[in-house]
Amino acid sequence: MEGFLHAQGLIILLVLVATLVAIVVRRIRFPYTVSLVLVGLFLSVQRPLDVEVTPELILAIFVPPLIFEAAFHLDFSLLRENLTPILVLAVPGVALTTLLVGGIVAAGTGMGLGAASVFGALIAATDPVAVIALFRALGVSRRLAVALEGESLFNDGTAIVLFRIALAAALSGYFSPVEGLFDFVAVALGGIGIGAALGWLTAQLIARLEDRLVVTTLTTLLAYGAYLSAEQLHVSGVLAVVMAGLVCGNVGLAGASPTTKIMLFNLWEYLAFLANSLVFLLIGLTVDLAQLAANLAPIGVAVAAVLVSRAAVVYGLSWLTHAGRSRPHIPLRWRHVLFWGGLRGAISLALALSLPAALPERETLQAMAFGVMLFTLLGQGTTIHFLLRKLGLISLPQHRLAREKRLGRLFAAQAGLRRLERLHREGLLTDEMWAGLREDYRQARQRLIEEMNRLFREHAELEREMLIQARREALQAERGALGDALRRGLISTVVYEELTEEVDRRLEALEMIQAALHGERAGELERDGA
Repeated sequence: MEGFLHAQGLIILLVLVATLVAIVVRRIRFPYTVSLVLVGLFLSVQRPLDVEVTPELILAIFVPPLIFEAAFHLDFSLLRENLTPILVLAVPGVALTTLLVGGIVAAGTGMGLGAASVFGALIAATDPVAVIALFRALGVSRRLAVALEGESLFNDGTAIVLFRIALAAALSGYFSPVEGLFDFVAVALGGIGIGAALGWLTAQLIARLEDRLVVTTLTTLLAYGAYLSAEQLHVSGVLAVVMAGLVCGNVGLAGASPTTKIMLFNLWEYLAFLANSLVFLLIGLTVDLAQLAANLAPIGVAVAAVLVSRAAVVYGLSWLTHAGRSRPHIPLRWRHVLFWGGLRGAISLALALSLPAALPERETLQAMAFGVMLFTLLGQGTTIHFLLRKLGLISLPQHRLAREKRLGRLFAAQAGLRRLERLHREGLLTDEMWAGLREDYRQARQRLIEEMNRLFREHAELEREMLIQARREALQAERGALGDALRRGLISTVVYEELTEEVDRRLEALEMIQAALHGERAGELERDGA
């Protein structure tokens, strides 16, 4: 009982730390996940916590909700458009990364090729969580985000399968390319098949059920059940979760009610936020700075190997997929982002921790893995914003900047006017002073409104976006009022559910309209990117 209470207290403490970090970074505009790593490092140095991070904790508890949430929200039509480059980067790209990193590390450190190949496999999986969060905040093209996220979803499973094959070869001293290829195909296809079957079954149940609590429970069971079922059958649990999320999100949601969809999105957004927070905090807590300092030379070789292999994969293999096409799948500027956005995180941490004691150079391999993770998170994760700006991928058109400036001035003027009105009511401004200042603000407000109207006439899409935003806020207020009426006993639960579903249908229609508008803007960005 005492051990359980200790673990519970530790979890609450970690969640509290993550929450405080989230509050602070929203004000200072610093990447949230990178901040968690830094806080974890600080805590491990100042006051180490009694936290035992195991590979089972990462892979079985944290990874399923992270992967399921990303796959669940992934638009299959966008994924299909980018499927060729994604699969090229995620399958042969991971194999090439393993070989290149293994060869460079073996040559640069004198380490055995078997152990170096194990390191190449465990560091091959990318984790773009910090980058994707930045993309969403800055409004970067959805296709670019899908390319980066889709690659990560599939290369996680590929890297784990290759890691197990490389580890078995390093421990036994025997490796057969034919047997390795057969094992890889069997494990990968087995995981994909199990995930697709469970996802389709769950999607059929969702389409026939109206109880949103049962539906959300089914998706939770699917995320963890797909992983555990695949692992019990000795196939890829990660790929099973990817396919389960893709099928359930794109097939099952088609027949779900708007209220159920909103509840599912909110649930998985929260679970992914919680899992991400704890994973990146644990990365900082797990890193042994003394061990890193003792292995600076091999860490430097590992970082160089990872960067060289990432460049070879992103630019080399992408060029092959574009050969003979008049227009590339992924424009050159986007490839720069894919190269620099290849961060390492949860999967690499779990695989590094799972290295057996019998493996030669185990401590050095772990130090190298932690060093690469810190370099990519702290170095690349904090500079990707500058790269996006330099490449012109987040630059707003002049008419949008003009609208934002006028909106800002309008909000500021309204706030100033309210403050003056309060001072007048309190007797601190005479009637004559108040009348003069109010007239100044009225004229300034009128000028801003005229400028906004002129912008709307010249750019009709700006007015549509403002109307959609206003309508969404009004509908959300209606939904909140219905909840208040239910709590006060003014309406019954049956009426509440019926009315909220009506509001949710209108919200869903607005989301579809906004998605179409974003699609138009994304098309413009893609044409510019090409």
